[in-house]
Amino acid sequence: MSTTLCEFLLNSVQAYPKPDFLLVKKSGRYTPIPMEDFGARVRNFSLGLQDLGLSKGDKLIILSENRPEWTMTDFACLAAGGITVPIYTTLMPEAVKYIIGDSDAKIVVFSNDLQWGKIAAVKSDLPLVKHFITFADKAPDGCLTFAQVAARGAEIDRARPKQFEETARAVRPGDEASIIYTSGTTGVPKGVILTHGNIVSNVKTAAELLEFSAKDTVLSFLPLSHILERTVTFAFVYKGCTIAYAENVEAIAQNLVEVKPHIMVSVPRIFEKIYAKVMDTILAGSGLKRKIFFWGVKVGREYGRRKLAGAKIGGWLSFRRNLAHKLVYTKIIEKTGGRIRFFVSGGAPLSKDIAEFFYALGIVIMEGYGLTETSPMISINTFENLKFGSVGKPIPGIEVKIAPDGEILTRGPHVMKGYYKKPEENREIFENGWLKTGDIGRIDEDGFLIITDRKKDLIVTAGGKNIAPQPIENILKTNAYILNAVVIGDRKHFIGALIVPNFEKLEEYAAFSKIPFAGRAELVKNPQIVNFIKAEIDRATPGLASYERIKRIAVLDRDFEIGEGEITPSLKVRRSVIETKYRAVIEAMYKEENG
Repeated sequence: MSTTLCEFLLNSVQAYPKPDFLLVKKSGRYTPIPMEDFGARVRNFSLGLQDLGLSKGDKLIILSENRPEWTMTDFACLAAGGITVPIYTTLMPEAVKYIIGDSDAKIVVFSNDLQWGKIAAVKSDLPLVKHFITFADKAPDGCLTFAQVAARGAEIDRARPKQFEETARAVRPGDEASIIYTSGTTGVPKGVILTHGNIVSNVKTAAELLEFSAKDTVLSFLPLSHILERTVTFAFVYKGCTIAYAENVEAIAQNLVEVKPHIMVSVPRIFEKIYAKVMDTILAGSGLKRKIFFWGVKVGREYGRRKLAGAKIGGWLSFRRNLAHKLVYTKIIEKTGGRIRFFVSGGAPLSKDIAEFFYALGIVIMEGYGLTETSPMISINTFENLKFGSVGKPIPGIEVKIAPDGEILTRGPHVMKGYYKKPEENREIFENGWLKTGDIGRIDEDGFLIITDRKKDLIVTAGGKNIAPQPIENILKTNAYILNAVVIGDRKHFIGALIVPNFEKLEEYAAFSKIPFAGRAELVKNPQIVNFIKAEIDRATPGLASYERIKRIAVLDRDFEIGEGEITPSLKVRRSVIETKYRAVIEAMYKEENG
């Protein structure tokens, strides 16, 4: 029985001797890496790290895009008794320096020259780092390559063949496995300490709740520095699934068709983009095609409602659903590779409408909820318990309760050991043994957890109304002309919004409407364009309460960027940064409020 991540590795290498455990794109095609090869490279690199001085409790940084060596390095570090500290590749040099320095890392592993440039810029401020290792074939001066370290390990393995397994099996469930720095939506990033036992508890629960096995192929797309992708990767290793690595965000559509995965874990933004692309294609088609499409979606929604409710599905509905599948659904399903059994969505709220849309087509999205601090899973929808608009039922073996002010609290084996070197923050986040999630929610009559919003994001209007911005933003982002949105209005008399338009669609509309513009900055200030976007918002939000409706908007000339600090690497909006950066725009929006 596996109780540590190291034991997952040791057991899976023996239990799943498959020829295509990992798949990586090389020279234009996906190339397999056998389980035996994976195990050997982890073994050698781990012993090489030990030879370089990595020992129990030492920290190792991974600054790399998703690739086989990322997972190999992670397991190699863990098997040596080390602690893996991942860093998002999108972070700037100062943020990279902060994490390396704050974590007291001894070894830094990076992917390429681009990432090395960030490290080199701050290297003089990292006195604790003893070794720098690259995945590239050639190392910068003063660095080692992955292959060189693995070669050192291979020599040790020949001399001491029992060392790797003895060291790996010496790791205990209570030992620290990783320090993962939070995105910092509300302040300085904090290092979340997760033990082997924390992550193992989540992996085993996921394996029991979701149906996946060694027969499945999964597409790894979310950054492995993200706790969700990292934990599900451990789960896929645990069950012997084949893991294919997406090339990058832009290549996902192509990689889906190439890999033909059964499972993919993602964030809502990807499903929003797929939805928008489908709608664009349909709306650009003939009237007959549009009519058939919307008929098919209507049939699928009715079929889905009856199926979820456990109601009888008659022969006539089954016939129409089968016909819709042939005429409508298959074309979209083929874009996912044709074999998808389910997607998993996490990291941010997923629009109920989008989840129901995909379900109508026969594509199931299992939305879940969790935090870096909870390894990450707190709740998840499953085939047996599925309710759109919820994040599922709390997973077995943990506890969830709602505080008097609506905050979600949890405790159990999934909860972190604490924040690294942050005693004050630890005192703040724990209350009588319960972890305060910072999210507002409720548990409905069927036991499903419903997330309302972030506690710190709640808007309190001048009239005293409490408004959750995220559900409104999710509605807006389903509109074909809106790429992103931030709802504002705290202590104001009405609700407003900063809108990032879908420029491709908006420019098409401007051309069709004969609205001249020299560039995007001019386009978004045109009163006709602002009125058009406002009309689209009004059309999309008829169900909102009067005090929730957006009265005024500002249309921005660019999307929010990670490099500007406006969104986190996991694509969460940093509201305080955006409100500060666009203060003049917001003030102009409300300038007539008291006039």
